[in-house]
Order: sequence, then structure tokens, then C-alpha cells
Amino acid sequence: MFTRSPTTKKLSSFFHSHKTHFSTNIVGEKPVLVRDFIHSALYDPKHGYFSQRSRSVGVLERSIKFNQLEGRKAYMNHLDKIYKRSDISWFTPVELFKPWYAHGIAEAIMRTSQLSVPLQIYEIGGGSGICAKGILDYIMLNAPARIYNNMTYTSVEISPSLAEIQKETVGEVRSHLSKFRVECRDAADRSGWGDIKQQPCWVIMLEVLDNLPHDLVYSENQVFPWKEVWVEKQHDKESLFELYKPLEDPLIKRCVEIVELDKNQSVSIAKSVWSKVFPKPRRCWLPTGCLKLLDVLHEVLPRMSLIASDFSFLPDVSIPGERAPLVSTKKDGRSVDYNSYLDTKGDADIFFPTDFWLLERMDHYCSGWMKPHGDNSTKQGKKRRTLVLDTSAFMEEFGLPSKTRTKDGYNPLLDDFKNTKFYLSVPTHNIK
Repeated sequence: MFTRSPTTKKLSSFFHSHKTHFSTNIVGEKPVLVRDFIHSALYDPKHGYFSQRSRSVGVLERSIKFNQLEGRKAYMNHLDKIYKRSDISWFTPVELFKPWYAHGIAEAIMRTSQLSVPLQIYEIGGGSGICAKGILDYIMLNAPARIYNNMTYTSVEISPSLAEIQKETVGEVRSHLSKFRVECRDAADRSGWGDIKQQPCWVIMLEVLDNLPHDLVYSENQVFPWKEVWVEKQHDKESLFELYKPLEDPLIKRCVEIVELDKNQSVSIAKSVWSKVFPKPRRCWLPTGCLKLLDVLHEVLPRMSLIASDFSFLPDVSIPGERAPLVSTKKDGRSVDYNSYLDTKGDADIFFPTDFWLLERMDHYCSGWMKPHGDNSTKQGKKRRTLVLDTSAFMEEFGLPSKTRTKDGYNPLLDDFKNTKFYLSVPTHNIK
């Protein structure tokens, strides 16, 4: 089974229609890069999708008792009842499988941390705060007292309303409050981090990469150079169209270089021959928002370990291009997918699959170990140890799968997330 959104990206479903007025002013008089269009469509305080969906993040009143459910049908019926009763947009996996999902992450952190120094954890986009609470609970109950007493947990959250919810969730255990704080800001903004922090730490990102802004590049065929795509208003001031410009944006150029690092001459010759026989336009979506965030994290937290989970594949995507997004909204209680990202006006979720091979390349690139062509600087980053695991493999290694298993053996955490993966990245002392 594949998960997808918003219906099942976070196993979401609307059961009530919502009347919301969405803006047509995402693009002003001047054209904008695709990443800026997407950022505005999702995060603008006035007309962004996540601003409009103020009650989109669900909090379960109590954990699901999986061992009391007969099987998959009973589980899906239980979910239906929860969504109807809650009247919200979606529940995250860490919420649906609380506390076991967060406990698996906590166990992974405990096994690979340097416990001789105080444990420091940063979470980007902490949602309802259930991951933070689950991790703090696990460490309080399972680690030596000194680990829990000396640890800090910082949530970097762009949404003011979610920041308040996180404080309430974590505050259910009074002792957690002295170790937890929320910083309401954009994690990709370098200025918000202050001085470089040399201490070892962990950074957690759960379902964050899929909603980070992406850029789009276009080429007339397989051998023509890429052009960066901009979004511009038509003369009627309502319709939007794409504008193609020579590749000049530094962030896009860096991302293209990382994507094409391994291309060799034989591949280029083959593409040249193929393009003459079957000329075909190319479109490629680039995770420039992820690249920018990793740049910042590696600069301010040079000794960080990273754990991220997200979607490696999205089914039913009709928008063209490599790594293309799924753009979906709710109308009259049903999921409706757009055929073009330009149709969004703050009324739709835009989310991307994560290319985990490319994520690993960008991680090495931003750490300074893998250098771009022409970079002859003497500064050399340290190689990182990285690991990509399917969600089921991660949870079988670090979690307690028996806790999310129904009576007949069906396990939604292991069986329903075939298109999601975990990425782990830790620093080493090696420079080669």
C-alpha cells in the first residue's frame, strides 16, 4: 500500500466542507522564481495554505490500542471515526503511532549519541509537539538520570499557533519544561541561529522535506542547457504562465551541479544521439529549499547528526517533470488533484517526493566533504556516515513493532508506509 496526501500523505481526510476565500495575489507585478511562488502558496501569513488551514494538525485524545483491533478493516474504520469526530485535516505518523514512533527515533538517537556530553536535540517543524514529548518521555524512563537531567530539546517552528500547541503538549509532563523550548522562526534563515554551535547535537526533520520550496528547470531537449523557470501573471492579471530564463540563480546552479556531478562523457554522447532521434523537452524539479536548509544547518551546527523521514515516492502524480510534486486540495470533502502547480492560490497542499540519493549528495556537499567543480580551497569537510532505511526496517531495528500490530498480524506502521524512508547521517573523524 502506498500513502499519499492530503488523503493519505499523513493519512488525512476531511469529512466536513470548509468555506475559505483564497487569494489570487500570490504573484505580483514582477515574475518570481518557482520556489518563491511555492513558498508563498504554502506559507504566506495571509493567503498560504498552512495559514488558511489553521486546524490542520490533529492531536489524538488517546493513543490507538492496536492490539485491540481485529485487522486492517477495523483500523481504517477506527481512523474514519477519529477524523469525523476531530474535524481536522490530517494526523502525522508520529501522532497516529504515539508514543511508539517517537520512541523508535529516541532509541536511534540513544544508540549513536556521545553520552559523555549533554544531549542536545533540535527538531525542525515540530507539529503538535508529540515527537518532542515522546522522545523526552523515552529518555526520562530509559536513560541514566544524568542524560535526561542535562539534555535540551529545541523546536524550531515557523507557525506561531503550532508553537503554542507544542508547549502545551510537552508541558503535560512538568519536568520536561525545563529542558524544552520553542523558537518561532524559519530554520532556513541563518540569522535566527546566532553564533556557530560546536557541540555535538541531533537534528530531527519528520515530513519536513516534502513541503520545502523547490525550483523548476526546463530544457528544449536532452542536450540543450537548462533554463530556470519563473512564474508571471498574464495581462488579464488572473492567469499565470511560465517564463524561461538562462540559468543565473546561484542556488539553482549549485543544485544542478550536485544533480549532475556523476555524469560522464559516454552518457552525454548517448543523450546527444538519443535527442536527435527523439527530441523531447525536459523538466526537472530541484530541492533548492532543502539545499538552503542543509547549508544553514551545516554552518551553524557543524557536528550535528541528522535524522529525517519522508516520502520516497508519490503515486498518481500528473504534473510533469522529474521529482514532480503532488498538488491536492479538498472540495466537498473529497481529494482533488491539480494537473498544474500554477492552479494553486493558497487552497492546495504542494508536496514533493524526496530523492534520498540526492539528499545524501547534498548532505556531503553542504558539509564540505564533497566539493563542486573548480573549488580549489584548502578547507576540507569531514566525511559523514549515512544510512537510508525503509520505515519498516527502521522501526524493526529501533522501535517496538509489536506495539502497532493488530490481532490478525496486520501492522499499519510497517505495512502502510512502503513509500517512506528514514535518512540518518552522523559525522565521523575521517577526512577521506
